[in-house]
Amino acid sequence: MTEARDGLSIGELAQQTGIAPATLRSWEDRYGFPRPQRLEGGHRRYRAADAGLVEAVVRLRGAGMSLPAAIGQVTAQEPQAEPSVFAGLRRRHPALVPQVLRKVTLLALTRAIEDECCARAERPVLFASFQRERHYRESEGRWRELARTAELAVVFAGSAGSVSASGSVSASGSVPADRNEAAVPVLVPVGPDAPLRREWDLVCDAPDHCACVTGWEFPGQRETADGARRFEVIWSVDPQVVRDAAGICAELARAARPGLAARLDALPSEPPPPASADLRRATGLLTRMTSYLES
Repeated sequence: MTEARDGLSIGELAQQTGIAPATLRSWEDRYGFPRPQRLEGGHRRYRAADAGLVEAVVRLRGAGMSLPAAIGQVTAQEPQAEPSVFAGLRRRHPALVPQVLRKVTLLALTRAIEDECCARAERPVLFASFQRERHYRESEGRWRELARTAELAVVFAGSAGSVSASGSVSASGSVPADRNEAAVPVLVPVGPDAPLRREWDLVCDAPDHCACVTGWEFPGQRETADGARRFEVIWSVDPQVVRDAAGICAELARAARPGLAARLDALPSEPPPPASADLRRATGLLTRMTSYLES
């Protein structure tokens, strides 16, 4: 993250909760709570939800609970974000059939989803992850076009030092002054050890046309030709699966860039209708077709 204002400063958190900055730092050092994001200069930034967690600890302390016990109870109740879109969908939807696909096939599937769903969907919510920042740069023009008609387009790419405050990536980390932030993808930094570094993700969540594809790359392929690299992949046009994928991506984005909370909170959250029998049959047919492409 850059030095941009992205979330609450420690002073703002102290003002909202009544807990002095020195006390918040002490809690963080001793108990790992609250856990801020760190800007490049070392400054802390907190989520809006962190204020509620601190206030909950204060209430439990007022009821006679020890500080370690209060922090433990509050943090245990907080939902944990899935670190991986692929793993999260496998856990939530075990019936999804994974396939081993080469990168060239996975790329074709991804482009088909972008062209069909993103072009026809009404104000879709888009998420994508790129394993390397240079991969995003190669598709940046395409994603700017996709973002123009999207409700929100979020891209996981790059390291913390290269992602600018407005969400755009450039060689210097700067953003042109005339760029309209609402019409470009919001870029979210990905840590070097994050599971997303090994993933390939695309989510198009919309009421009329939705789809998602996610895969993780098999290790030990450094000597493999780029187009022949193999991924274990799951994909779906089931609205419930796509909504779950979008939810995982939203939580990952919220954790990395707390300043996105307001825009992410405004996204659709009500359960979508289940997939029809016809849709399930079509998905099975297309899954078999992609398998034959790899045989």
